[in-house]
Amino acid sequence: MFTLSEVGKSYGGRTLFEDVTLQINRDDRLGLVGPNGAGKSTLFKLILRQEECDHGEITCQRGATVGFLPQESAPAGNETVLELATAISPEFVELRRKIKAWDAAHPDDVDPHDNLHARYDEFGGWQLDAKAKQILAGLAFRERDFERPARELSGGWVMRAHLARLLVQEPDLLMLDEPTNHLDLETLLWFQDYLGAYPGGVVIISHDREFLNSLVTGIIEIRQSQLFKYTGNFDNYLEQRAAAELQQLAAYKNQQRDIARLQEFADRFRAKASKASQAQSKLKQIERMEKIEAPESSGPVVGFSFPQPVRSGQRALNLKGIHHAYGENVVYRGVDFEVERGQRVVLVGPNGAGKSTLLKLAAGALPVQRGERILGHNVKEGYYSQYRTEMLNVSRTVLQEALDTPSRVTEQSVRTLLGAFLFRGDDVFKKVSVLSGGEKSRLALVKILLDPPNLLLMDEPTTHLDMASIDALLGAMKEFTGTILFISHDVYFIRALANRVLHVNAGLLTNYPGDYQYYLDKTRAASARIGLTAGQKPAVSSGRAGQVEPKLDGASRKEQKRLEAQQRQARADKTKTERKRVADLEKQIADCETKQAELTLEMENPATYAKAGSAMHLNRELNVVMDDLQRLQREWEAAATKLAEREAEL
Repeated sequence: MFTLSEVGKSYGGRTLFEDVTLQINRDDRLGLVGPNGAGKSTLFKLILRQEECDHGEITCQRGATVGFLPQESAPAGNETVLELATAISPEFVELRRKIKAWDAAHPDDVDPHDNLHARYDEFGGWQLDAKAKQILAGLAFRERDFERPARELSGGWVMRAHLARLLVQEPDLLMLDEPTNHLDLETLLWFQDYLGAYPGGVVIISHDREFLNSLVTGIIEIRQSQLFKYTGNFDNYLEQRAAAELQQLAAYKNQQRDIARLQEFADRFRAKASKASQAQSKLKQIERMEKIEAPESSGPVVGFSFPQPVRSGQRALNLKGIHHAYGENVVYRGVDFEVERGQRVVLVGPNGAGKSTLLKLAAGALPVQRGERILGHNVKEGYYSQYRTEMLNVSRTVLQEALDTPSRVTEQSVRTLLGAFLFRGDDVFKKVSVLSGGEKSRLALVKILLDPPNLLLMDEPTTHLDMASIDALLGAMKEFTGTILFISHDVYFIRALANRVLHVNAGLLTNYPGDYQYYLDKTRAASARIGLTAGQKPAVSSGRAGQVEPKLDGASRKEQKRLEAQQRQARADKTKTERKRVADLEKQIADCETKQAELTLEMENPATYAKAGSAMHLNRELNVVMDDLQRLQREWEAAATKLAEREAEL
């Protein structure tokens, strides 16, 4: 479908690709890997014709289509979410615009000229809407979001809408750059299944090893200005590459021994007339050899030793009888939880189960409403979340901000760690104010590692990190002598770090005193990824971590069920009220928009200006309607957000 033949590309004297060849077929599922700066994004641009090759050519099968999802900054305009998701081509978008304009101007007339609706039907317009709604739902959009202007969405939701557009368009080749960055775990599972059945080819840049393992059937690695293709998933690639490197290393050493032997003969006898010709022959033999290069690692291995924290007492943290609620939504009722020194505890469970709430309570980021939060002897906690970036001083450079730490660290060690987290070269002199959200998160992570507490609480620490940086973080965390409580969707990171798993679901904490594989074995989860979001019944219920919850007698069980039923009913009633409020606001907004359209038409009618004062009266009325519309839209946004939170809690 797409063929690269002897393609070369350089930037500023640096060769990214030298005479590379690659074939991408219609049924391929390929992961594109390599260190940052190796040329992954450039390869995408070359295939997309956004950049030209220095030499060689890229050919495409006649009629083949390609769709691309960038990592960041996809555009959003005045179109609705549904319109964005169905924007399969510029021609279709223009056709839909004409239809909307005609229908607005002639609501009761059939178009007699261009037959717009028939052409729309030829595009499959009506079926596209149904398909788009199904895909948007899979990507966690709610039905009320479909007609919402896309420009009102956050960056992450705009990216989801563009992803929906690509899946609706269904090109022959999907090219996706870190598509899972903006997806929650349950949406990720849906997306993974959808791609598994996708009818075209897929090429993915991703740092999520579990995602690659579950989906791809081949890996393309960029290394030494070349493309190396491996069959199988990411783990298969690692095995094959390790074996190839061993073979290359053995061949390299054998050749070096041969070269050394020939060189030694030439050096010894080149001065002797009787053997000078033989010595010269040996040198020519060395010259004629096709030299084997020593294996080169896929990227620089960053080793960093950060200051170790002071030793805490055996009990690092104790939550006793913790109650927490958001309004009438009770998340925890009388929960007990302990963490001991040296434990690395990962929180798992379905979305909305209360993992982040528990982490915030443990960190002191949320006040305890009832119960006690007790820090152990000599414990210093540190909390990392996406909101930690607000603590950065935006007027400083990256290097200045990183150096602002109580620990005694050298500039060289700080720059080494910054390099591990993608701040390289002149990047360290950027102002914090110009950094992206991901860059600010990485800088906040660097600051934690430079002055580590002995109780570290982390929410999704691997987001925005490439594989080399994740490995660097893991190396640092494995050396860490303190205690870690964390949430992550990166199975590789969890497997490498966690030595205890805490399952959170419906206000219950279930302790699994072992690593992630132990947890999977005990719960019999269908896959490692599904294990992160499973809402299964606890195998060992635990109010106090590590202890079996005492069995309840019949009366106690009945009372507990009654209370739980009351809580569910209260949440459902509140959600119903919020849903009605949103619906009422949507109706008022629709009425206002209708009134606005009517007044606008009157203002555009020349007859309006024939009567003195009529235009002024209409203008005042229009201003009132527009003010009401803005107020209602603000109220709707607040109510819709609140409803979404309540529905997530349910």
